[in-house]
Amino acid sequence: MLAFVITSCNSENKKKTEVYTEVVKIDTRINALPLKIKHPVNNPQSEEKINLGRLLFFDPILSGDKDVACATCHHPNNGYAEFRDLSIGANGKGFGINRKFNTPNNIPFVKRNAHTVLNTAFNGITPSKHYNPEDAPMFWDSRVNSLEAQAIEPIKALEEMRGINYTEEEILNEVVLRIKEISEYQKLFKKAFRGNNSISIENIGKAIATYERTLVTNNSRFDKYMRGDTNSISLGEREGFEVFKKVGCANCHNGPMFSDYKVHTLSVPENDKLSKADDGFEHKFSFRTPTLRNLRFTAPYMHNGTLPSLQRVLEFYEDLSFNKSRNNKVAENTIDTLAKNLTIKVKDMSLIISFLNTLNDESFDKTIPEKVPSGLEVGGNIK
Repeated sequence: MLAFVITSCNSENKKKTEVYTEVVKIDTRINALPLKIKHPVNNPQSEEKINLGRLLFFDPILSGDKDVACATCHHPNNGYAEFRDLSIGANGKGFGINRKFNTPNNIPFVKRNAHTVLNTAFNGITPSKHYNPEDAPMFWDSRVNSLEAQAIEPIKALEEMRGINYTEEEILNEVVLRIKEISEYQKLFKKAFRGNNSISIENIGKAIATYERTLVTNNSRFDKYMRGDTNSISLGEREGFEVFKKVGCANCHNGPMFSDYKVHTLSVPENDKLSKADDGFEHKFSFRTPTLRNLRFTAPYMHNGTLPSLQRVLEFYEDLSFNKSRNNKVAENTIDTLAKNLTIKVKDMSLIISFLNTLNDESFDKTIPEKVPSGLEVGGNIK
């Protein structure tokens, strides 16, 4: 919001001050996802790179104790997300909701709910469908940009993949040395990056990112509707779409990905599995707006998975509109006004949920390698 102060004089030579306020409007346009995907200039797509990235994604060779892969918490059977509030990474065993820590254990839970990898190729996209893959915001706090950078961060994180036996600096060198010792990986990197001595942490990130950009769901019933197929969603779902916009959800959940890619302060209840409160971006309890696509695969919801259903999420926002905070560590006057100004009512909730179901799309690549070059368990220790 921009304010301009203008001073003038009246006939009695008394100063008169008028304040003119210009309100910056929010672009709440919502549209279909693009049918084509952009790639960074320094990381063009190739089949060799996709295939290499898939193998790396499922290979626990990237983790400190060789027990966790990217796919452990982002598995195709779970929509490349996980049906857990908080993930168990290093020193864990089992799959999804059945995963447990090994004993003894001194590794904490992963601090935040696992985002789905689906459609992260479009992260940062605006309502006008502009986006730059080099600047795509990643993670709940947008702490890195691009899938290439994102792919490396879990390897360095103690509770995700690193474990206790390596420092952040050591693990990256260790992973590169391990891969260099595997002849199949030597051949695959040479083909993917067109040269010798191509095994590096940078190229590991590039290969995984290239694979992840193939994991898109841009042909949901909603996408078909926005491209002109009026029969792809029902009258009730259309009504839900209109209600979604009318009550203010589109102020933050807009564009093709239903996200403004900004951070907002809410008052989500804390997850008692964590030893201390997660205060998010710049210690303001702010977190990035998540996509609303494929919500079928991403329950439970919010940054820490404390809201188990879409009904509970909408009830949370209804509470905010009545100044009811769910987190006593978040001052009421710091909660985002866009959230507080929502006008969701109980009667609206079923319609909105009906509309959100049109954003689900199961037509994504679910291919799981039969084996990985390291010879370790595909997907990590999930059996």
